[in-house]
Amino acid sequence: MSIRLRVNPITCAAHGMCAELLPEVITLDQWGYPILASGPVPRPLASLAKRAAASCPTLALLIEETGHRQR
Repeated sequence: MSIRLRVNPITCAAHGMCAELLPEVITLDQWGYPILASGPVPRPLASLAKRAAASCPTLALLIEETGHRQR
């Protein structure tokens, strides 16, 4: 299973908390809006990505899980 991040640009208010919690994947533009690294989130950072999404004050950072877990 892989995790990708997506930003809802309509609800994002440029608080920048996501970039503080996950600087390996998220940087901020000159106005404070997130710029996401392309591709899936590296596996070791998956829990931090979920934490960053849950901590977003406007819930603009979204997690998309793709693939299937192997049993």
